[in-house]
Parts: sequence; structure tokens; C-alpha cells
Amino acid sequence: MSDTTNPQAQHKHTNRLINETSPYLLQHAHNPVDWYPWGEEALHKAKVEDKPILLSVGYSACHWCHVMERESFENEEIAAIMNQHFISIKVDREERPDIDNIYMQAVQALIQQGGWPMTVFLAPDGRPFYGGTYFPPDDRQYGQQVMPGFRRILLTLADYYQNHREEVEEQAAQLGDYLKQRSSTPLRSKGGVLPEGTMPLEMLSNASRELAAEFDPVNGGFGNAPKFPNTMSLEFLLRTHRHRLRGEIGTKATRPELEIVESSLQHMANGGIYDQLGGGFHRYSVDAEWLVPHFEKMLYDNALLSCVYLHTYLVTNNPFYEHIVEETLDYVVREMVSPEGGFYSTQDADSEGEEGKFFTWTLAEIAAALPPEDAALFIKYYGVTQEGNFEGKNILHVAQDAQTAAADAEISLDELQASLALSREILFAVREKRVKPGRDEKILTSWNGLMLRSFVEAGRYLSRPDYLQVAMNNAEFLLRNLYRDGRLLRTYKDGRAHLKGYLEDYTFLADGLLALYEATFNPRWFGEARRLMDEAIELFADNQNGGFFDTGIDHEELVSRPKDIMDNATPAGNSVAVDVLLRLAAFTGEEVYRQFTDDYLRPIADIMVQHPQAFGHALGALDFAISQSKEIAIIGDPRQADTRALLEVVNERYLPDSVLACASPVDIEAVQAIPLLADRPMQDGKATAYVCQNFACLAPVNTPEELEKLL
Repeated sequence: MSDTTNPQAQHKHTNRLINETSPYLLQHAHNPVDWYPWGEEALHKAKVEDKPILLSVGYSACHWCHVMERESFENEEIAAIMNQHFISIKVDREERPDIDNIYMQAVQALIQQGGWPMTVFLAPDGRPFYGGTYFPPDDRQYGQQVMPGFRRILLTLADYYQNHREEVEEQAAQLGDYLKQRSSTPLRSKGGVLPEGTMPLEMLSNASRELAAEFDPVNGGFGNAPKFPNTMSLEFLLRTHRHRLRGEIGTKATRPELEIVESSLQHMANGGIYDQLGGGFHRYSVDAEWLVPHFEKMLYDNALLSCVYLHTYLVTNNPFYEHIVEETLDYVVREMVSPEGGFYSTQDADSEGEEGKFFTWTLAEIAAALPPEDAALFIKYYGVTQEGNFEGKNILHVAQDAQTAAADAEISLDELQASLALSREILFAVREKRVKPGRDEKILTSWNGLMLRSFVEAGRYLSRPDYLQVAMNNAEFLLRNLYRDGRLLRTYKDGRAHLKGYLEDYTFLADGLLALYEATFNPRWFGEARRLMDEAIELFADNQNGGFFDTGIDHEELVSRPKDIMDNATPAGNSVAVDVLLRLAAFTGEEVYRQFTDDYLRPIADIMVQHPQAFGHALGALDFAISQSKEIAIIGDPRQADTRALLEVVNERYLPDSVLACASPVDIEAVQAIPLLADRPMQDGKATAYVCQNFACLAPVNTPEELEKLL
């Protein structure tokens, strides 16, 4: 008789991953593979038994990770080979970006490409000697190419390790040296470090020109399939557009920056990459048209995308972008917020074993759910056909513009919109009855910092106190549960926080907290942001070569100490560190903050301009550093009408190169915490705005009209 009260009793196998919190690791806890989490136990065992390490890195929403598990890690014969010849370690890349970063560099050096699942074979001391990504269980023909099977690779490498140790050692030594060199190279450009005073705004125009050359004028976005949103490049283009409008860049644009941004955002929001019923964006599009997505939804994508749509709304005042922001954040509130206030990580692509099943529709399903007249309008507008556009089903996408659809149906635009809204509501309710995709409910500090900022800015600029409340709840949760004994932690699930935080955890959270201060003017948030950045300098600064390491001085010793400077799916920790330090320098006048940013940006500025898609967020920081940034201090009670009138002038504008502080003149705590507020009295007993620029302050003003002229 089975013991149903003991979950382990229901499984033939249970390994050490059963004690982990990561859903991805827990998914492998009942494999026949004798998996270890990364840690001293596994590394020590490899050395004692003189066995190579098989390192498998993936993440919960990774489709091919699940395929390899099903084909190989659940296979008793393959597992027996792994257990006999290797110490097998499973890593969640979202929990351990350091390990992922180090060994992905090795895989890319070996096979000139990377991805997940990542499969790397290491010497017992952690140096890699062979690697790849997905392997089928046995040799498999793909066109003219035969992909080697995992079973054969295991046996070959086990034999090689036993009988060709010198060659293994030579390869491990070469890759180990390569990884150490990558992390210890000084920051410098090919042309040398740019001298003082030689970073003009025209550099931004040059980066814009590089991005314009990659722009897809037909479908929006950059390059061809597969297509990723590349939000940071779009954010940078918005900033460059603003400079051009103000006459601060003289060179002519090869293509207007705002055109690139709007085309990209509109195509994405109308495509299948956007969830037309529930809001929120999928990971990326497998085609150039943004039609067929990889269906997983990532917290960080929705954070970054909601921000760029919000900023584009501020620039254009087009309610279309506001609508996308609100739908996206409402999706997050509905699906991705824990009862405690943290944001979950991902929503899977698969449900019931099929990719995209939850999100796709047959024509018959839609016709059965909607009234006939509404169904006809919906089917035409969202491009639904009998044959479908994805494995016999339909991914909803906007197939024609609303004006044309209304004219074709001989109804008004308002009537069309009302019908579509009703149909979306009905179909959403039907979809909610389906089996939902799995959700990775671990809470990562860095990704939470990104979404914290998005909710803060939406609350501030859209006058949504409910969004601000979500943000404050999140900030409280993170500081209460993921900061312990003077150290920020990486991940939280089921009441347990662990793993020392990385550079990105400190900087992303500080970024969100600083934004929260500018929305609420509670000096606590400013103080927390500053404390985190001061600690980040102590823990991560590379005082020899500039910039910051990804791991702290108290981190375990790995084969190298990674230092990522390129922006990828999320900004590099270095990029956000520079951005936050620049803003802190504006608030505080602390030259040490500004010096850190200058020492980082100046050596790599020309490389950033030449390769803007790899440095989108860093280019935004460069813009702040070389622009005529504004320091805005408003003295007055934020609850009073005259103060609110001045704040509204600031909050209705896109001012990326500015900081905003506000306090009542009797709020001693705020004035002491934020030097920008010091020695600034109210004029004539009225709320007063001070605007400073280029180390000089303009005359204080009392009225919204006067403040408008200064901005």
C-alpha cells in the first residue's frame, strides 16, 4: 500500500534536487539521474572520485529543456551512464546567472553558438573541456546533418577522460585561461580611451544611424527572424528623438527615430507576440512579422516593454500606447503577483503538453462562443481562418486596421470597438476555463526590480494610485524578505530566500527604489536605493580595470569572475549601475558616483556607438552623462494644490535626463537625506520649483507656466 502522505513514495526515483526551491530544479527531482545542485558537495565528490562533471543548465519555461529531460534524463539507460561516469549537476540559469554566463562563454567559444539547454563537461576543478546545447538521445538526421546522440557523447567523453587525460587537460587549460582573460581585461576601446571633453551628443546620432541600418521598415523591429523586442534600443532612440526635437543634434537622421520606435511598437502590439485577449507579451517571434511567438511570458520582457510603451505615450500622447501599458500591467497583477507582493518569474509556453495550446483558437471555437455578428467582425479583424496560422489553430493578431474593418462592415468605428471589446471579454472568460500554462513562482530580486520600476512609472505618469500601491507592496516585500544580515539575496520561494545577490540584483532594485522615491517622495526609498548602491560599490567594483564584476567579493570562487558589460534580454548590471550612479550623483552632488560612471563609459563609448544593439541601456546612461541633464527640486507639501500643479508639469513630460525631488520645507528628514533639497526655501510662501543644469541653477519659479519654460 503506497504512502500518499509522502510525495516521495509516489516516485521511483528521488534525488538531491528535492530540497531546492527552484521549480526548474524540482522538475528534475524524480529523474533517475543522480542530480546534484551546484555546490560544494558535488564539486568535492568530483575531485575525490576523479570524475568529470556533467553540467546541465536550463530554465523552467525552456521548451527544449523539457524535451531533453523527457528524452534523456528520464531514460533509465542514459541515466545509468551518467551516474556511472559523471557527477551530474543541474542549474537553473535564472537563479545562477554567474554559472550560466561563465560556461555559456565556453560553449560559444567551442561551437560558435549557444542556447538552452546548455550541456557542458567539466574537469573536477570546474574548467570546461567540451560543451553544446540540446542533444537528442541517439544520433538523429537533420537534413544533411547528423546530430550526435547524447548516449554516444556520454560514452565517448567518459572514455576520453579515462584514456586521453592529457588532451582533456590541455583543452580545459586553454578554456580556463580564455575565461579568466575575458573577465580580467581592462575596459578600453579599439581606438583607446576617449580623452576628457570628447563625448559630444553627435555620438548618439551615430549610434542611431547604426540602429536605423538594422531596422525592418516593413514589419518594424530589427533584423530578420527570429525577432526579439530589443526594448533598450527603442528606449535609446526615443532619447535621441528628443534631442533632435530640441535642436541639440545637428546631423540629419537616416530615418526618424520616432518612426522606428512607433512602427516597432505598433507591429508588436498588433502581432501574435502580444496576447490580444489577456494582455502581456510573449518572449519573441519565430518569424519576421511578429506573428508566431515562442509562447512563454517572461517577467522582465513585460517590465521593459511596458516601460517603452509608457515612454512613447509620453512623447506622442497616443492613447494606443497607454492602453498597451495598462493591459500589460493588468496581466501582471492578475497572473504574476504573489499574495506577499513579489512578482513571479515566468509563465510557460506549454500546457497539456502542447506549446501555445492555451493561447490559440480554431475558427469553430470562436464561432461557438460569440454571437454571429460579433463573431464575423472578430474573425476578420483578428485574421482567423479555417486552416489557421499555427499547427491548424489561430494565433490572434490584428489583420486590418480598425477604420478599414469598420468601413467594410458598414458600421461606425465606435460600434466596431464595442463589438470587439465584448468578444474579447467573452473569449477571455472561455479561455480562463482551460488548463493554464505552468508558472515559475520563484521571485528573483533583479527581475522584480525591473517590474517595480515599471509599476512606479505607470502609477506616476498615468495617475494610477493602484499601480503605485502594487509597487510599494513589492518594495516592502523585497526589503523585508530578500535582505538579510547586511546582504541582498537573489531568489525567494515558499518562504525561503537564498543565494547571495549579484550585481544586477543590487542595481535593478536600487533603480526601482529610486524611481519609487520620485513618485512618492518618501525619503525612505531614496535612502534604501543609495545604501544598495554604496554596498554594490564595496562588493562588486573592479578597482583595477573599471566597471563592476557580476559576483561579489564574498562569492564562492569559480573558474573566473564574470563581468558582463553587454545588454542582452535584460540590461547588464554594469549598465544599470552607471545609470543609477549618475542619478544619485545628481541628487547628492557626490563626485565619487560621477567618477565611477565616467571611468566606465569613457573607455567603451566608441564601441557602444558602433554596436548599439549590444549596449542599448548603456547608451541611455551615456546620454544622461553627456546631456544637459536637469535637477528639479520642488519645495512644497506634495499634498497641496500648488505643489501638485508644479509636479504635474514635470509628470506630463518625457524627461529621461532629469531627476526630481520634492519635500515640504518642514520635512527635515527629506531635506537631510537628499542634498538636492537643501537650502532651497519657498518663495513668497508658495510652492517653488528650482531647476539646475550644468552645475548652475536657474531662478526659482512659482507657477506651472514658468516651470514649463525651464523644462
